[in-house]
Amino acid sequence: MSAANDQGFSTASIHAGYEPDSLYGSINTPIYASTTFAQNGLNELRGGYEYTRCGNPTITALEKTVAALEGAAFGRAFSSGMAATDVLLRIFLRPGSHLVFGHDAYGGTFRLIDQVFTQWGVEYTVVDTTDAQAVGQAVQENTALVWLETPSNPGLSITDIQAVADAVAGRAPLVVDNTFASPYLQNPLKLGAAAVLHSTTKYIGGHSDVVGGLVVTNDAKLDEDLLFYQGGTGAIPSVFDAYLTARGLKTLAVRMDRHCDNAEAIAKHLNASEKVATVLYPGLETHPGHEVAARQMRRFGAMISVRFHSEEAARAFCLNTKVIALAESLGGVESLVEHPASMTHQSVTDSVLEVPRDLVRISVGIEDIEDLISDVDAALAAIN
Repeated sequence: MSAANDQGFSTASIHAGYEPDSLYGSINTPIYASTTFAQNGLNELRGGYEYTRCGNPTITALEKTVAALEGAAFGRAFSSGMAATDVLLRIFLRPGSHLVFGHDAYGGTFRLIDQVFTQWGVEYTVVDTTDAQAVGQAVQENTALVWLETPSNPGLSITDIQAVADAVAGRAPLVVDNTFASPYLQNPLKLGAAAVLHSTTKYIGGHSDVVGGLVVTNDAKLDEDLLFYQGGTGAIPSVFDAYLTARGLKTLAVRMDRHCDNAEAIAKHLNASEKVATVLYPGLETHPGHEVAARQMRRFGAMISVRFHSEEAARAFCLNTKVIALAESLGGVESLVEHPASMTHQSVTDSVLEVPRDLVRISVGIEDIEDLISDVDAALAAIN
């Protein structure tokens, strides 16, 4: 997998986007904790920066690095993944527009569309995006955007990005939320996406200590719009957050390989348990999206969803892990478990996106696999 200037991924994650400065030779991107920048004359900017809401060297370095890793010409950082989502939707949608998105999309994305954008007169169609033909058939004359998650949250559905891009080509732009995969495992721009979204809070930051979002694209006009909204709405990351995110990004490749190693082992272990009804993990050959994931992803990721035989069993599992913390979010070095129906996905209750109440989502960290397996076994033993 190549990145900027044909560098390897790990090399680009460490070096792309920043070179040691000429003044002191700082190896790491400096934290430019300045709201404003001195000018050489009236609107004569030094290095292109005037006010941090409209641009800052620390933030720019992060944007360039993620863009390089995604094979993109442009990148824009935001204060959170949902802020980035909101901006993308604002750019593409207008009153009377139509949107197509997946039947198991992230609850926060659905809430924003269903409770905010519909007040603008935006319409939407929910479709099983694993069926590219169905996505194509859902596109209408007023369809302004097709929104994908793959792998999806929390159903772990796998959508063939290239097939969907072909099905909607020339009729609607395609945006892919690539948060679960990260740039290391999947590059949707190369498969036909117009833009790619990341919650950098997750794998890119990687340490559960910083919130952020980022959008990359090869479309210069779209990048101009992103830049306008970035400064116009002010939903930017702080320079300290940008620094922490960039620091986490340097180890993305090594972390993701360990994440994936652990997830593959845990998925197989859970799959062998009689107390588990179904393991939803694309790395298992029984997963309906296994072949597509093997084709478009480098590895299968570190998210596992498990369906138990009852909601009571699912809750018991969540309440009886010790190493694996009961907490929302994902993508950090530590393993986390949650019950989506009562935690991250409450907003889709009683909707077409409602999550099964017997489903548990596990974000597999990079701890020693023996300790994780032991913890999983203890939680399984607590199920009656």
